[in-house]
Amino acid sequence: MFWGLFRNLALNISLIVTVAYLMTRTKLFRRMLLGKANMHEKLFLVLFFGFLGITGTYSGVEIKGALANSRVIGVAVGGLLGGPLVGIAAGFLAGGHRALLGGFTALACGIATIVEGGIAGYAGREFSGNLSWKRSLLIGMGIEVVQMLIILLLARPYAAAWDLVKDIGLPMIIMNGIGISIFVTVIHDSLEEEERIGAVQAQKALYIANLTLPILRLGLTKETARRVAEIIYDQTDVAAVALTDREQILAHVGKGSDHHEAGHVIQTLATHQALDLGELKLAATRVEIGCPDPNCPLFSALVVPLHFRQSIVGTLKIYRERARGISPVDWEFGAGLGMLFSTQLELATLEARAHLVSKAELKALQAQVNPHFLFNAINTVVSFCRTDPEKARHLLLQLGDFFRKNLKSGEKFVTLREECEHIRAYLAIEQARFSERLCVREEITDEALNWRLPGLTLQPLVENAIKHGIYPMSTLGEIVISAYIEENTLVVQIEDNGVGIPSEKLTRIQAGVEVSTSGLGIGLQNVAQRLQILYGKRADFVIESREGTGTQITLRIPPVATAERFEIPK
Repeated sequence: MFWGLFRNLALNISLIVTVAYLMTRTKLFRRMLLGKANMHEKLFLVLFFGFLGITGTYSGVEIKGALANSRVIGVAVGGLLGGPLVGIAAGFLAGGHRALLGGFTALACGIATIVEGGIAGYAGREFSGNLSWKRSLLIGMGIEVVQMLIILLLARPYAAAWDLVKDIGLPMIIMNGIGISIFVTVIHDSLEEEERIGAVQAQKALYIANLTLPILRLGLTKETARRVAEIIYDQTDVAAVALTDREQILAHVGKGSDHHEAGHVIQTLATHQALDLGELKLAATRVEIGCPDPNCPLFSALVVPLHFRQSIVGTLKIYRERARGISPVDWEFGAGLGMLFSTQLELATLEARAHLVSKAELKALQAQVNPHFLFNAINTVVSFCRTDPEKARHLLLQLGDFFRKNLKSGEKFVTLREECEHIRAYLAIEQARFSERLCVREEITDEALNWRLPGLTLQPLVENAIKHGIYPMSTLGEIVISAYIEENTLVVQIEDNGVGIPSEKLTRIQAGVEVSTSGLGIGLQNVAQRLQILYGKRADFVIESREGTGTQITLRIPPVATAERFEIPK
């Protein structure tokens, strides 16, 4: 009888473990394990675990006027996972039912079941998040010991109770303890497996987002949509991927691409609903997809809206070849990917706006330079018209050449040789104005002359040196422009012996703050910002200055191929 009792309890446990596995497939169970179950869901859990306890009672073995059973498993697991409230309430249901069945242990077993549910609930709260199979086993065996003690305490006659406990005590303590441990382990393993799958999907979504980031920077067009859809299709096992705007298909890659073509008007009702409501929608069957082609291999689709600020600009669609083939994993994956894509579109817009600001600043720089320079240049040319007409003619040619380069070079990459020609055109006017007071030396290697850099990078710096460094002086001003290649990087230094920049102003310029209405700092900041936009941290812009001594600006410009953007921000 002793070993037969073990066998019967083991059979009961297998039934309960099967139920446990089925329960792990439900969202409700996952919410409970994550501690997110609301009151209605907890009430359902009370009923479920109470019913599971009652099932354990009916599957028990009658012995000496009592029942050797696995009732405690359902109640204890309910307490361990759902807390004291669920454990006690489930114990009340299962224990109350047992008490109504009668027998000399009815009251003792009924009370013991409630106590067991309560102990398990408090133990579960105490060890929340750290409920290993060993700990579950010890808790399960411990509460069964409590049940045996309650039977000995309350069941009468005592001799019959003692005789019963001797026969069922050890088998029930061991087997029900094992059953509780297996139940908890199955649930936790299932949850961990789901978390692992979720982590893999999240990693895949982030990887895809990383691949598509430079593409979506260009906005959502047919070309970018096609490239994004191809990446998703290559990285996943879905049947097809599509992207739409609000009216038409932008791209469709995978099965069904012979008739799901870019440019076709959106036909799927779920897509229209996703665009209108901004929610994920499911087309579970081929009929719901709405494809008119009877041979279309696509049977289900998940439609993910792509948000842009407060509006929906399009959708991402993931197709499967089976009806109702979209799994919860697909749902979470699509939702995550949709959020990442929406964020990327936002970033692309912010970046475009930053470029517009940069363009405005560049235009402001040009507009700031030209009127002052033009006024001074005309005065200089006029002063030479009578005394030296040939020089006046030469200066006019240089002036025209300067403005032509000024308008064009700011929109593209140019060689250092071209940038120097631009500077020389500018200096021809300035040196005519300053006469013998301005000396400019170039110390540039031949290798550096062919290096490409953003146009209009050096001229503002030279102009800044003359206007704010040399011009306030009454003595000879000297500017040295040097350039060389070092570690595959162009190093350019523009050094003057002017009045220098006071330390306080220099600190503000380096912090990006305009320091005066005369423009000091604007030209420097424009050049620094353009280099940062184009090259990021790979480019350097360093200002060193001492008041009364002069200023040295050092630029380190990497190759054009390393630029994050191959066009100058306009």
